[in-house]
Amino acid sequence: MVSAPNTSYWLDILALAWFFTVWVLYSHTTANGFAGRKSLTYEMNQARRQWMATMSTRELRMIDTSIMIGLQQGTGFFASTSILAIGGCFGLLNSSGRVLTLFHDLPFLGDTTQQLFETKILGLLVLFAYAFFKFAWSYRLFNYCSILIGSVPMARDKGPDDPIVVAGINRAAGINIQAGEHFNSGLRGIFFSIGYLGWFLHPLLFMLTTTLVAIVLLRRQFFSRAREVLMKNSVADL
Repeated sequence: MVSAPNTSYWLDILALAWFFTVWVLYSHTTANGFAGRKSLTYEMNQARRQWMATMSTRELRMIDTSIMIGLQQGTGFFASTSILAIGGCFGLLNSSGRVLTLFHDLPFLGDTTQQLFETKILGLLVLFAYAFFKFAWSYRLFNYCSILIGSVPMARDKGPDDPIVVAGINRAAGINIQAGEHFNSGLRGIFFSIGYLGWFLHPLLFMLTTTLVAIVLLRRQFFSRAREVLMKNSVADL
């Protein structure tokens, strides 16, 4: 006869459901605003559009390509870091028995079996894999954006309102924004993986750390000094 799941099992399920709910709500809030406020990411996307419009007036675009190289290097760094984190998860899987032995006497660890512990590690691995794919695609999109920057004709030759110039600006800005969004999604996976670590100690701590991570991220998006600087010097949509 199969025994019914104990309280700890349902607490783990509740904590995991809370984790994904908070993640989805945070993503939705960042994209659509909070309490009538636009996010820091939204303001930066407007700056990306202005950048592409300004770029179209430059004959020599070494400044723009240098910025793109910097963006790609930062994205590549986080992609490499995600790969290292994935390797660390595999190493932890291989040593899960010894780790549980070390944690055996910790009073706040809860009832953790080796199977459950390894399941949690696999979940952490999935988070880092998600982040890696987001960073890798962002890197590729920044590369595409570099090509599109080269394809935008000079506004001085055709005029800033020329359909070819406008289309080129919109394409370059759109891909740049897409690259930034995927980069932000990868960072989101990294940030929420910090909250996920609380699950290794206790499901309630998992819910608490997830909530704290979301609060910190929401503050940075909607109430940070960086956002205030952008809002005080915002530009109209192109």
